[in-house]
Amino acid sequence: MKKKIIIAISIIIVMIIAIVAVILFINRNPKIKPEDTWQKYISCINEQKYDEMYEMLTESSKQQITKEDFITRNKNIYEGIDMTNMQVEITNVEEEDSKKVKLSYKSTMDTEAGPIEFTNVVRLDKEEQYLINWSSSLIFPQLNNTDKVRIKTIEAKRGEIVDKNGTLLAGEGTVSSVGIVPGKLGENKDADLEQMATLLGISVDTINNALKASWVKDDTFVPIKKVSKDATELKEQLLQIQGVKINSTSSRVYPLGEAAAHLIGYVQNITAEELEANRGKGYDSNSVIGKTGLEKEYEERLKGKDGVEIYIEDESGNRKAEIAKIDVQDGEKIKLTIDATIQTTLYNQIKENPGFFVVMHPKTGAMLALVSTPSYDPNKFVLGMTNDEWNQIKDDENNPMMARYLQTWCPGSTFKPITGAIGLSTNSLSTEDTFTYSGLSWKKDGWGEHDITTLTAYNGPKNLRNALIYSDNIYFAQAAIQIGKNNLTNGLNKIKFGETIEFPLSISKSQYANNGDIGNEKNLADSGYGQGEILVNPIHMASIYSAFANEGNMLKPYLEEGQDTEILVEEAFTKEAADIIKEDLIQVVEVGTAKDMKISGRTIAGKTGTAELKASKDAEGETLGWFDCFTTDSNSNQLLIIGMVENGTPIGGSHYLISKIKSLF
Repeated sequence: MKKKIIIAISIIIVMIIAIVAVILFINRNPKIKPEDTWQKYISCINEQKYDEMYEMLTESSKQQITKEDFITRNKNIYEGIDMTNMQVEITNVEEEDSKKVKLSYKSTMDTEAGPIEFTNVVRLDKEEQYLINWSSSLIFPQLNNTDKVRIKTIEAKRGEIVDKNGTLLAGEGTVSSVGIVPGKLGENKDADLEQMATLLGISVDTINNALKASWVKDDTFVPIKKVSKDATELKEQLLQIQGVKINSTSSRVYPLGEAAAHLIGYVQNITAEELEANRGKGYDSNSVIGKTGLEKEYEERLKGKDGVEIYIEDESGNRKAEIAKIDVQDGEKIKLTIDATIQTTLYNQIKENPGFFVVMHPKTGAMLALVSTPSYDPNKFVLGMTNDEWNQIKDDENNPMMARYLQTWCPGSTFKPITGAIGLSTNSLSTEDTFTYSGLSWKKDGWGEHDITTLTAYNGPKNLRNALIYSDNIYFAQAAIQIGKNNLTNGLNKIKFGETIEFPLSISKSQYANNGDIGNEKNLADSGYGQGEILVNPIHMASIYSAFANEGNMLKPYLEEGQDTEILVEEAFTKEAADIIKEDLIQVVEVGTAKDMKISGRTIAGKTGTAELKASKDAEGETLGWFDCFTTDSNSNQLLIIGMVENGTPIGGSHYLISKIKSLF
């Protein structure tokens, strides 16, 4: 009896333990819902865990596709369309029987061809856990196991850049593609390839690597390098080599070449660093991107957006269904205010010497030309530059890659009208004020060796008009002292010295002192005639000079057709001051230092300038020759021109520029 009781108690204890274990198991393993299984599967898609997805399939599904094929199919499709951010919203759960569940859902995802949205169903088998009955239709409802998902890219055309008259400055053009037909190479193949490499400025390895491509056959044309369609002599030499063939092909071209290189810039293949920096903006490893000039600054507008289609193709290669599509958007056509004729004319006039020309319409602010010399041929950067060609540019001490009109320069005497206008506008200088000095040299007591010299002696009073006509440094040194540092610097701050001028290309800031303070009286005197630490950007200078043509209002420079004329600084100078300076500058051309600019039937205001770049009075230094002028009559050919030539003294400085500028009239 006692034994039976012990057995009964033991059985009860075992049962209690079992019950507790079951309860604990249930608590630790709550019932898994089919929705949870499906959401986990979707998470694995987003995380590209295709091997884990395969383990969630039913055995019957696994018998239909191997793990390797499953991973490959899902990976190729989802990553091929650049799928991200897949989300599912479960709309219904239905038990078809005790072992099967049908789950209805709405799926959304982002792809290279835009967002995709569809409704679908998935069936799950209830075993120890829910497993998925898989087929390709779970990727897209229309997709069968034998179908393929295709993605097609329609490349956008890069936008053109044209001048005010529609002349092409950058766009699609024809070039020559130099290549080889391997089966037609002669017996002296190595020598021929060596000659070809020499003519094209590339290595023999470059040619051989192209010939080793998997798609190359004996009768295939293998492109090696693009050259200008006008490279007639080079092409004739290349065609003497057996096996060489030359075809026409399209490429980005720059018809003005060197004449507008700094302004327009060029494109080249995108680098890995640029591709990473522009992730998500529609670039791939085969894209080109603007590297300099307006090609770079207008990149977003010029590049366009490629069209992309995602569609299903059946096993016979027929298009079965469209999944998503983005229409191609070609790049914008940008029309500039630039006049290609003026641009080319001035480039050809000054190309032998380092310098620049900035040409603006004096009544609107529209930029008509931006010329910098020396220059380079942007077409060579697109077609592929040889090492010798690049070294010639890179090692040139005159820096042909620099856009000189974007830098700042010592303005010399072309700054004198600004000093005069600030003095008149602040009532710290008048047209009646005269200064007393004799000879061509002057200094204040206590200045030591700091003499101020001027070049031309003249009869008559030392007043503002005569000082401008004869470009009198001593007058403007004394005028600056009378005007005072505060009036002068406040006047310069008002006309945007030290500020960034809004413009499509980055313009260096003009300055009146290296540290923002003109400092002592000697520096103030030097600043009055455009020396000292005065540096001015040429485009900014054009805007300042526009105030003399517009009753004291400085115009904002602009570069695109269709923009409205804007005042950059209202009353930069008083109307009275601007008109006085304008009339005096007309006399500079009529009877003064710029009388060789006088043109019959035209009224032109102008100022010559020579800036000395040297560390001390007795040191040898380079000079910059300047000439700034603008038309003041009613002729339809209205121009405001800022010009500078480096090392100007040996070639005539301002007068060298005047002879070039007159070609525009």
